[in-house]
Amino acid sequence: MYAVVETGGKQYRVQEGDVITVEKLNVEAGAKVVLDKVLVLSDGEKCTVGAPYIEGAKVQATVVENGKADKVIIFKFKAKKDYRKKQGHRQPYTMLKIESVKAARKPRAKKEAAPEVATEAVNE
Repeated sequence: MYAVVETGGKQYRVQEGDVITVEKLNVEAGAKVVLDKVLVLSDGEKCTVGAPYIEGAKVQATVVENGKADKVIIFKFKAKKDYRKKQGHRQPYTMLKIESVKAARKPRAKKEAAPEVATEAVNE
């Protein structure tokens, strides 16, 4: 079973046991996280697509670590003008281990009474 979840403005295809890197979440390492913005849910036979999300479906994950990505160098310059600007950036991230993918529980179907048929004529 796999799901497509949305977090941090991005979409991730996940299944049990996956380790994914997402935008920084304000939680500590070892904490449990529930991702409830599930866009697609598939069990191999049946695929359910939300509009935009699947109500009741959720993905449970554990925070492995919080960290920073490798440094990206931003270098700006203007030719012949002696203007140079060097800047670096390290994007913070949260690493999640997917524990379970759960579909929405279907409510039990209630037996409905058959509609009654009028035996007498309405216009008398």
